[in-house]
Amino acid sequence: MVNHFLGDPELLLNAVGEGVYGFDLSGNAVFINPAAERMTGWQAKELLGKKIHQYHHHSHADGTPYPADECQIYCTMFDGKRRHVKNEVFWRKDGSSFAVEYTSTPVYRQGKLIGAVAIFRDISKQQETERALRSALEQVQLLSEQLKDENAYLLSELNEDWQDSGLVGSSHIFKTMLSQIELVGQTASTVLILGENGTGKELVARNLHRLSDRNQQPFVKVNCAAFTPSLLESELFGHEKGAFTGANERRKGRFELANKGTLFLDEVGELPLEAQSKLLRVLQEQEFERVGASHTISVDIRVIAATNRDLWKMVEQGLFRMDLYYRLNVFPITVPALRERKEDIPMLCTNIIKQLNKRLGKQLEGVSNSTVEQLKEYDWPGNIRELQNVLEREAILSTTRLLQLSQPLSPAHKVLQSGHKDDLTLDAAQKKHITRVLEACMWQVAGPRGAASKLGLNESTLRSKMKKLGIQRKNRDI
Repeated sequence: MVNHFLGDPELLLNAVGEGVYGFDLSGNAVFINPAAERMTGWQAKELLGKKIHQYHHHSHADGTPYPADECQIYCTMFDGKRRHVKNEVFWRKDGSSFAVEYTSTPVYRQGKLIGAVAIFRDISKQQETERALRSALEQVQLLSEQLKDENAYLLSELNEDWQDSGLVGSSHIFKTMLSQIELVGQTASTVLILGENGTGKELVARNLHRLSDRNQQPFVKVNCAAFTPSLLESELFGHEKGAFTGANERRKGRFELANKGTLFLDEVGELPLEAQSKLLRVLQEQEFERVGASHTISVDIRVIAATNRDLWKMVEQGLFRMDLYYRLNVFPITVPALRERKEDIPMLCTNIIKQLNKRLGKQLEGVSNSTVEQLKEYDWPGNIRELQNVLEREAILSTTRLLQLSQPLSPAHKVLQSGHKDDLTLDAAQKKHITRVLEACMWQVAGPRGAASKLGLNESTLRSKMKKLGIQRKNRDI
């Protein structure tokens, strides 16, 4: 049998880089080339005439036995079929193993099966390269997802309506608030910002973040009133692909995006009770699960919450968890309404006009004295946001360097004067004022001609107020 593997073919087989074994029908080695010796550590003289399966093909990669009758090389000797095998291992003389890919080919003489040839190669480096490539691709995908999430959030921030003018003012009540911001800003404590809509609660939150040692990390905002209960959980905690209908890809939630930074929960009073429970757990344990996932994600975040509602009253009504209230109410800061700091209106106007000049390409120099007095007479139910909208509208209409009001403002106190004594509350005044504006806008809430725009409020905020105050259209045409 040995003679069949001698001659010029042997010289060729000795020169190739793959390992080559020749076997007779008994499974004994009759030929071993130098490449096979180098890869296995076994010399030809040690294996010729022996069943080499027991030397370096006796076990699987995990160490479990590999019976000879299951060996694909031996099977070829018995049934004469060619086989191509991947992802097996050969064991070296020193006890180590290496991944192999091999073919076992039957050898015939005059139509009679006389043996087999096995040609193998070491694919360890190939597998290492493939693993490294997969790992690199996974890392690229992870970074791509993170960049996509961050870009999506950044774009949403850039597309938001014009932000508040800034923390500007010299009134005593305003300076008291600034001192509180300075005190707690450099800590990691949870802050609850209280105040009416449009007072600048988000601006306070951003300055708290700016003053903290997290200021180089993300500041992530969530408007708790802008999402339905079913979507809010996904927005806060993220979701896995296929977690629900429409979840076509894995998405990080705002908690994950805010890791190492600050998470701002605006209108936290609008959180449904189920979301409140999960928020409490994150605040306590600093970990959560994505929707549709079974593993926990740990985060390090500072939470700042804001609301225009009386959370303690909601606690008494069973609408807000008491334990969450105490967890959020570590350091409360109340942002004063504009009607409580009217002496700051001239400074606010100056600051707003500077931003309008940049935004609108104007060269306005200020507001006339008579206009300032009119602004001070108004009670500003929409607060600073409403003041911004009024000045922006007048800036667009103005053909002079000094702004003048093109139409008189309607002070909110006139609404009070026309009401009954039992209606002399802020909620009653707001309800009447909002209802009057809605009627003037034909009950259109959104859009440039909608009531939200006229009141200087976000659409979601106005709808939240309407729900809270029980405002609904009566005798609506169908």
